[in-house]
Amino acid sequence: MDITLRPVSNKSDLKNFIYLPEKIHAGHSTWAPPIYLDEWVYFNPKKNRAFNYCNTLLLLAYEGQTLRGRAMGIINRRYNEERKEKTARFGYLETYQDPRLVEALLGRIEDWARGLGMTKIIGPYGFSDQDPEAFQIEGFEHRATIATYHNFSWMPEYVERLGYIKDIDYFVYKLDVPSEIPEFYRRIYERIQKKGNFKIIEFRKKKEIKPWIRRVLGLMNECYTQTNIYGYSPLDEKEMDALAKRYLPVLDVRFVKVVIRGDEIVSFIIAMPDMIGGIQAARGQMFPFGFLKILRAAKKTKQLDLLLGAIKDKYRGMGLDAMMGVKMFMSAQEAGMKVMDTHHEMEANVRVRAEMERMGGRLYKKFRVFKKALD
Repeated sequence: MDITLRPVSNKSDLKNFIYLPEKIHAGHSTWAPPIYLDEWVYFNPKKNRAFNYCNTLLLLAYEGQTLRGRAMGIINRRYNEERKEKTARFGYLETYQDPRLVEALLGRIEDWARGLGMTKIIGPYGFSDQDPEAFQIEGFEHRATIATYHNFSWMPEYVERLGYIKDIDYFVYKLDVPSEIPEFYRRIYERIQKKGNFKIIEFRKKKEIKPWIRRVLGLMNECYTQTNIYGYSPLDEKEMDALAKRYLPVLDVRFVKVVIRGDEIVSFIIAMPDMIGGIQAARGQMFPFGFLKILRAAKKTKQLDLLLGAIKDKYRGMGLDAMMGVKMFMSAQEAGMKVMDTHHEMEANVRVRAEMERMGGRLYKKFRVFKKALD
């Protein structure tokens, strides 16, 4: 049967777009649904400010009258203006196992991007690097985490057949939470403490963290822009508030560490307990009782997932990473955590990767963003 493509044009189409993946991944034990409450906000132009500075195309692929795939095209104009690029993105590509579906969806997005003057396309990628990015290419036997894609192994192969090549790889390590803080890190931590220049802030209640949100995300903007983090586009204040609103309900403040020098925020690190088991049990639904399953899973898990971190440029190399790491290990120990997932580490970030390995980290997942020239 021929494949036909339809743009998402109404609420019914959007519902099909949002819920199709759970049908495709039925029986896929290591996959997890998104939190659907977030999905309805994310794909709503009235609630997601990214639509204000991005061109978008949401597509559904049908075989006859049967829905068989979806994909989204994105042109982040703000990012392109800052980086002097003409780059489009594809994301949220989900299909049944049929290369024709992938070819049809990506072909339409490529044509759309060419028509708007783009010369390159990358993906999978969302509006920003705060969204899931990169197809998984190794470690499929391991369960998904909340901030990453978890695709079938054949999907990257189908994309490569269409002329896409590697743009960047990410490595994910698993670290054992030590029963005792390693001597090397303990010495660095004690040296910084004795100097007294830096103070680490920890939190007990969510209301304590709210006044810090914009300042922390402002430091993220500064650091990620200065270091030219792949795909990063700075957030405005309303986007910071939206990101906080998205994650604050499930954030465990025990695993947020902020370092200050005087009144200046100089670094931070954020992690959260793995709650994928709860999201799977709730099938992505928060209500009526899904949130209880998610919270229960977060309390029972033995895995801590690292999410975000940054150090102000002029304070790098002073041991602040070790200072935060020691405090995070201490909190993980107190909570009974056994392992940490490091989240994405860029392949080119050799220093951080070497540090992970020196701490006994095991490479257990690998992700790839693909690119293609639009001639």
